[in-house]
Amino acid sequence: MFTGIVQGTAEVVAIEKKEQFQTHVLELSESMRDGLALGASVAHNGCCLTVTKVDGDRVSFDLMQETLAVTNLGQLNTGDHVNIERAARFGDEIGGHSMSGHINAVVEIAKIDTAPNNCTIWFTIPEQYQKYILRKGYIGLDGCSLTIGHVEEGRFCVHLIPETLQRTLFGSRQVGDMVNMEIDPQTQAIVDTVERVLAQRG
Repeated sequence: MFTGIVQGTAEVVAIEKKEQFQTHVLELSESMRDGLALGASVAHNGCCLTVTKVDGDRVSFDLMQETLAVTNLGQLNTGDHVNIERAARFGDEIGGHSMSGHINAVVEIAKIDTAPNNCTIWFTIPEQYQKYILRKGYIGLDGCSLTIGHVEEGRFCVHLIPETLQRTLFGSRQVGDMVNMEIDPQTQAIVDTVERVLAQRG
């Protein structure tokens, strides 16, 4: 489980490509490696990956074809950075919301509005997920737990403070970039349950 509080970014220093399979090697800071062991879960842009090798400050992760196809990790090149969050541990402060690290879809940045002390980013909504995007609800974007600002047909926005822009990739994101999206599982469960109950009554 993850909380959506990104701890920082890490550089992809090597990508080993095989048929429908890749190994990404990241250079992790000392704090990000603290207690890290083989088999540990680490979120890359919100996608849960497993540690397969630790070699000093270089840590390897394997990505299957499904992961490469469904997330923005398949678009990465050597030298790119990803948002990093270590898996939550019992007793940790939950500053965001509960996230599984399972990406539903990638969404495109449609518009960026900047102001002196905040930034509003608009994203497209795939039609099948529109019903789960609710104003003031939670959303996971590139691993960041964020509150949905406004929702319109086909798009929604989030408001970002300077700390989020500095700590995560959102400080360098541009219009047209593709971002991993994880729907809040509680919201999805409630919406699906209500739909099912109404369908049975009908």
